[in-house]
Amino acid sequence: MRKPEWIRSSLPGFGEFKEVKKILKSLSLNTVCESALCPNLGKCWAEKSATIMIMGDVCTRNCKFCSVRKGKPLPLDPEEPLKVAKAIKELGIEYAVITSCTRDDIRDFGANHFYETVKKIKELNENVKVEILIPDFNLDINCLKKVVESNPDVISHNVETVERLTPFVRDKRAGYRKSILVLKKIKEINQKIITKSGIMIGLGETKEEIIKTMEDIKEAGCEIITIGQYLRPTMKNLPVQKYYSPSEFKEFEKIGYDIGFKCVLSGVFVRSSYNAKEAYLKSIS
Repeated sequence: MRKPEWIRSSLPGFGEFKEVKKILKSLSLNTVCESALCPNLGKCWAEKSATIMIMGDVCTRNCKFCSVRKGKPLPLDPEEPLKVAKAIKELGIEYAVITSCTRDDIRDFGANHFYETVKKIKELNENVKVEILIPDFNLDINCLKKVVESNPDVISHNVETVERLTPFVRDKRAGYRKSILVLKKIKEINQKIITKSGIMIGLGETKEEIIKTMEDIKEAGCEIITIGQYLRPTMKNLPVQKYYSPSEFKEFEKIGYDIGFKCVLSGVFVRSSYNAKEAYLKSIS
């Protein structure tokens, strides 16, 4: 589909920002900004903000919307948690977002690596807030407990799309109800931790399905939701079925607040970590 004018005229650039890139490269760190071809890369990197992707840049799952490389990942780097903490310190980041590929090849799916990363960040950066965007850990309760015990300020897990489209959009090992249960279990483990989820639209869902998904996410206990336009990252990924207008995104924002979310980020270029710090501050105000 041809991109509408409101996307073509305001698509953020993919400029290289030497300081951020130099620091991340020197520590052999990956960002989801680059791996997932995020349209906000230019804006965020100019503000010294980057979502660091731990546990490598190869995913064991094959979701059809995602441009992250698939295959057999390398073993974990035991020094990575410290490297991430150092990068955050060098970049002067006040609000850190940490995510990962899904690692079904590891016994604990990488839960302990998340734990160590959060702990190292907070040890080395006293006042930094940490948000983690986690995979589903195959709904292993001990893995979820481990990441909650690291005491991040926000735990995010994306539902990604509506229930009907999940089998066609996400890897067969993922699941709509599985993701909803991840969010519910986190709240059961620690009611005080702020939880967050996100969906992309434009894959063939109906308005009613979007609203039902928002309601399911709220019922799971989330304070924050992000809603963004699906933009096909490569020709190997699913095609866009619909481009939503800015007014439609504003409507979903209003619906989200009516449902009861403390913060709703809804817009064409909204992604999981978009304005993450502002969303966190709004959710605790």
